[in-house]
Amino acid sequence: MTQHHKIDYVELPAADLSATKRFYSSVFGWKFTEYGEGYSAFSSAGLLGGFYQSEQTSSSEQGAALVVIYSDDLATTQAQIEAAGGRICRPLFEFPGGRRFHFKDPCGNELAVWSDQ
Repeated sequence: MTQHHKIDYVELPAADLSATKRFYSSVFGWKFTEYGEGYSAFSSAGLLGGFYQSEQTSSSEQGAALVVIYSDDLATTQAQIEAAGGRICRPLFEFPGGRRFHFKDPCGNELAVWSDQ
């Protein structure tokens, strides 16, 4: 249900929508719906969103917002990311309340995975 003044949707660029969909489907189990040639919406991610066709990337180094995903098992999630073609760009580190690492998807977008486990 859409709620007033709550974050409702997030969009990220993707140079290769097919590779992006394969990556997020295989690692995180996200589902996709096509909306034309240059856009694919995702669901089953905890927040709705989409990927749009673009050569740009989302990176915290460039000042972009960082999307952070929760995991019960960081080691397994990291292995799945690497096996699916993602790469770790900031190794596992601790912070007050948990641990996390950052990764880049096959198109170069930076996201993070954290756990309190």
